[in-house]
Amino acid sequence: MSTPDAVAGAASDAADHAAGAETAPAGVTITGIGMLTPVGRGPAEVFASLLQGRSGIVAPPEDHPIAGSIELAGILPEFDAGAIAAGPDGKVMDRTVVLAQLVAEEALADAGLSVGENVAAERIGVIVGGVGGMATLERQVLARAERGKVAVSPYLLTGILPNMPAARVAIRFGMRGYTSAVGTACASGAQAIADAVRLIRAGEADVVLCGASEAPLFPTFAETFANARALARGWDDPTEASRPFDLRRNGFVLSEGAALLVLESTAHAAARGASGYADVAGYGVNSDAHHPTAPRPDGTGAAACMRMAMKNVRPEQVGYVNAHGTSTKLGDVAESVAIGLAFGNHLPAVSSTKALTGHMLGTSGVVEAAAAALAINTGLAPPTYHLDDPDPACPLDHIRKEPRAIPLEYAVSNSFGFGGQNVSLLLGKASTPKQRQLSSEEKA
Repeated sequence: MSTPDAVAGAASDAADHAAGAETAPAGVTITGIGMLTPVGRGPAEVFASLLQGRSGIVAPPEDHPIAGSIELAGILPEFDAGAIAAGPDGKVMDRTVVLAQLVAEEALADAGLSVGENVAAERIGVIVGGVGGMATLERQVLARAERGKVAVSPYLLTGILPNMPAARVAIRFGMRGYTSAVGTACASGAQAIADAVRLIRAGEADVVLCGASEAPLFPTFAETFANARALARGWDDPTEASRPFDLRRNGFVLSEGAALLVLESTAHAAARGASGYADVAGYGVNSDAHHPTAPRPDGTGAAACMRMAMKNVRPEQVGYVNAHGTSTKLGDVAESVAIGLAFGNHLPAVSSTKALTGHMLGTSGVVEAAAAALAINTGLAPPTYHLDDPDPACPLDHIRKEPRAIPLEYAVSNSFGFGGQNVSLLLGKASTPKQRQLSSEEKA
């Protein structure tokens, strides 16, 4: 196996060979994907679910912590945390930390990376978004209310701090590069990807493990959305409740999940013989500066964000947008307006995979960026399921009912968060010598 020094030297040679030429920004390639979502685990299973319409939205079972708190949720399939949560240390980890470590291990294995062997510990970073360990905080507040001061754990802080998923991943795998947490609400995971691209382009890292981990399915956090009447309600069939851009939509479905991508400089990936799913070819990050929760209705902030992401390509080169598309009345209309402003007469095909996953908060943007990358990789774009009657206020080229075969050059993935946080990611074909492919069996 190649050493970190050998890989770094080969990557430097590749960079030197290209020096002096006016080119697009340095290539940043997705070489690994780890995902645990309500519709499955890993890129092949998740993407197959998105193509085939397998929903992860259910009515919470009676023994679930949120039973009686909310009507519907996107709940993870059972998984074995194994060594992650074993022993005394594992007992004080919040669920967000366990999920982050699990998908980190899978993303690194998918990329064929081993810290200290084919990537130097100091040259790999970790950026994980999310709201932090709110489940731990709720349990501790209840315990204190019942039993007083002695009930408060000395491990409370390490249970709730939003940097703990990233820190615990770094500790477990010996990653000594740039480490950070992102807290931009539902845009957190997508912004972690944007930040990772910036680090790699600046030469501060060769590899960055980036994404989000969210575990919001506990009473207090869920009930705040329910009391704000933001959640889908009144559906006999839970799987039909999340219906982005549909006239009958009446709110989003709260879900849990974690996803991390391995982003790698193309030179570093090529030097170690790795293949890529797709490149992150551009990004936009900005603010609506409008309202704490509502999007700017004229779409100008989100449109400007998409234009930033696409600054090195023409709108007609983008064939697909994986929309933020939460299934809310205001949000879906505002995003539709923004897409119209950003693309003008060159509207791309659009879909929202939240129809099946629900809204995993910061994790959604990572899963959706991966879906856009896989759409480019396979030439199949997933549809918006349950879009039976498109809202006339959302006049887009919706992919409905079944996947659409599109030979994609570029795709955009949108994520928007409370506070007017906007993130758009531009995905393009992998610039590594070899392109990673999902087999036909994996897509089935």
